[in-house]
This record gives sequence, structure tokens and C-alpha cells, in this order.
Amino acid sequence: MSDTEKKENTLSPRRENRIAAMQFIYMMEMNSSEDLKEALRVFFEGREHPRDYYAFAEELVLGVYDHLDRIDKTIQQCAQNWSFNRIAKVDLAIIRLAIYELLFRKDIPPIVSINEAIDLGKNFSDIDSKRFINGILDKVKDRLGRPLRTPSND
Repeated sequence: MSDTEKKENTLSPRRENRIAAMQFIYMMEMNSSEDLKEALRVFFEGREHPRDYYAFAEELVLGVYDHLDRIDKTIQQCAQNWSFNRIAKVDLAIIRLAIYELLFRKDIPPIVSINEAIDLGKNFSDIDSKRFINGILDKVKDRLGRPLRTPSND
């Protein structure tokens, strides 16, 4: 494999962390645990990198679960004519993660969160999911009232 091919196949640490966070959120939706901290410990135990590498993923996961009621309410408001229970579980994990970033992580430009979510949908869901994910996140984005391409100082 050439150096160019290796660079193209290498994910940034942030991307790897978002993937891990999305996978954990998906896992919890499919097989929930009462002890979130223990579930996180077990989840990160067998990963490619040491646990401290996944600090950003853990921040994201804890944030999603701290604000899950508001995140899910936002999804329900934005997914008009679409039953919450009908949303594919992987899409739900991606959308929850992105909405957490959009609403609560002012240090992340909204356009980054949306693009990352669409890429996750392309890589982990079916071909039509990117339109669904983008549609919901666009509605959330329109409500933000902050710059889309830069972090907010609030």
C-alpha cells in the first residue's frame, strides 16, 4: 500500500471518536444498560486504542445521555410525519449525536456536526439515510441562531 493510500484510509482521531460514540449510542439503543459508566468501560476495553484516546467519544456519549430527553423531543419535532419508533436505530444514533453537538457543543461549528453526521450515515446506514439525517439536522440548524461555520463564543 502506498503512502497516499495509507493517508486516505486513516481516519482523524475526531472521526474515530465520533464513530465510537455513534456505535456506543447504537449499542445502548439495542441493548441498554442501567450502568452507563460500566457500559462505557466495557465498550472501550477492547478497542484499537487505549481508553484515553476516546476521551472525546466519552464526552459526546455522556452529553447525549445527559440531554437525551431534549434531544429526542427535538427529533420528534423535526421528523414530521415520521414515527420516532420507525427511525432506523443506526440513524437514530447518528442523529442523537449530531443534535447533541448542535445544541450543546458550541465549540464545534454546526456545519462540521452536520457533515460528520451525513458521512456517518453514508458509511454505516443505507443509501437513503443521508437525506433523512440531513433533513432533520437542517431543521435543527435553522433554529440555532449562531454562525454555522465557526465555533460560538457563548
